[in-house]
Amino acid sequence: MLTVAAASNIPRSLLGLTFVELEREMIASGLSPVHARTVWRAVQRDLVKDFGAAEYFSPPLRRWLTENFGAGKRFFMEAPIETADIASGDGLTRKFLLRLADGQTIETVLMGFKGRHTVCVSTQAGCAMGCVFCATGQMGFVRQLQPGEIVAQVHHAQRALHAAGHAGLRNLVLMGMGEPLHNYDAVMTALEIISERGGLNIGPSKITISTVGVVPGILRMAAEQRPYHLAVSLHGATETERAALVPASRRWPLAELMAACRTYFSQTRRQIFFEWTLIAGMNDSPAQAERLAALLTGLDAHVNLIPLNPTNGFAGIATLTAAAKSFQKILQASGIPSTVRQRRGIDVAAGCGQLRAEKSQTETSTRGN
Repeated sequence: MLTVAAASNIPRSLLGLTFVELEREMIASGLSPVHARTVWRAVQRDLVKDFGAAEYFSPPLRRWLTENFGAGKRFFMEAPIETADIASGDGLTRKFLLRLADGQTIETVLMGFKGRHTVCVSTQAGCAMGCVFCATGQMGFVRQLQPGEIVAQVHHAQRALHAAGHAGLRNLVLMGMGEPLHNYDAVMTALEIISERGGLNIGPSKITISTVGVVPGILRMAAEQRPYHLAVSLHGATETERAALVPASRRWPLAELMAACRTYFSQTRRQIFFEWTLIAGMNDSPAQAERLAALLTGLDAHVNLIPLNPTNGFAGIATLTAAAKSFQKILQASGIPSTVRQRRGIDVAAGCGQLRAEKSQTETSTRGN
């Protein structure tokens, strides 16, 4: 039986097909299911770009690829163009700016620590959430990324690691450009592909989805028992304080968000990470730390305290180390575990959307001259 996509002859990305979908396509074309495993291995494990170089393809499979894969045919493969690759001075962070087929650019960040590597990927071009301190939020929403465009970023990072002589990726975080739960279906399809054994094989326990607080998405993750870690960007412990930094709080108020988090915890029994960007004089006082601790009472919560990465569109500055440690001590005294995160890759504009914003400003300035 042909899939809807095949019947309508809409070109589909091989990177964006789950293994089950790929197997269904191969069977519908009269091939053995074993051929699906061969193509999956080539695409998702070996990161093959040129099928002609894959020596383990049988003649029937090669004929199928000749008939179905390529420009103007049923299947294609994303090939984002790298327009920037910048390494931080400490050698621990690399930021890639990738141009997609329609000219949109997205960011992918590769981070290493003690031989373990994490990739941070984008899920949208731009973002509709409008967080005031975020470079992506400042540029607004452009479009959703397709599953293959999300997977392609992981491939790009994996190839970069292999070229540098490193082992593969260990962790994946969806904390790049865009709001993952605003692009729920594409994100979950991409994660199914990325976590599949025999392919990239980044296990669900090594994957974290970060959300600004899209309540329907959190509840859907709970109902569907999604096995990934959930990180919620909070930044304020009262409705007024949070709304000043996170406009999405007007759509999903703090009380509603926390109710969703409690539902998520009760249904999954999974720890929730809460992200708190520390901004000097705005959300780093002892009183705010106490309010945050009270807000999280009863949850299995861990707070990541992240000193602000400055952006041109926001006048705030990062909390000093001493104030961050004082904030953390108050949480710890209340039984709330927390980590003060290092600011990584500031010299490569590693904050979400910063490199794209800088490149756009440079191009605009160049055209103006």
